[in-house]
Amino acid sequence: MALNQELNAKDTLDVLKWAYSTFGDEIVYACSFGAEGMVLIDLISKIRKDAKVVFLDTNVHFKETYELIKRVQQRYPSLRIELLQPGLSLEEQASRYGDELWKSKPDQCCALRKLAPLEKALSGARAWISGLRRDQSPTRKNTQYVNCDRKFSSIKICPLIHWTWNDIWKYITLLDLEYNELHDKGYPSIGCEHCTLPAANTDDMRSGRWAGFGKTECGLHQ
Repeated sequence: MALNQELNAKDTLDVLKWAYSTFGDEIVYACSFGAEGMVLIDLISKIRKDAKVVFLDTNVHFKETYELIKRVQQRYPSLRIELLQPGLSLEEQASRYGDELWKSKPDQCCALRKLAPLEKALSGARAWISGLRRDQSPTRKNTQYVNCDRKFSSIKICPLIHWTWNDIWKYITLLDLEYNELHDKGYPSIGCEHCTLPAANTDDMRSGRWAGFGKTECGLHQ
């Protein structure tokens, strides 16, 4: 894609400026409130103070994640942070598909509590922003700044593809940003409480996700 060749000469802030100037209010940042999310929220706030940020609230996130969101809302009061809810409550899901679906069919649980809400949120958007980095996992090593997202019939923009884990933390430390306390306890990648453990392999930051299932993605980026 010629556009990516052009943007490769730009830095992250330039990519975000291009994204918001191109898509305006028709772009959404889907934030998981991990370390990468803290960097992107801060950068986005410098460009569009009232940017729309959505969080896929599965209702089973760690308490530390919910506490972080409150602190972020206080620090960036102009951002439009929305907690997207699944179509089914946990009780309704258990009644229809069985109790603790994440233990038996994690892909189905992710589809119900993550994919469906994001698909609904993106139905009125032309593009969305993600914090994917190339060094996070083998499945993400070919991610571009601008990606055609056929799953959601949208454009997925990934401004942090060239950042390393050290780059992320240098930025967080330099600007004294808020972050999830679980990062200090061996959780480089943080998802739902029932499906996230400390990283089993320090060289694989997603090795604590869906342990025992051979699963490393919720489906948003596949």
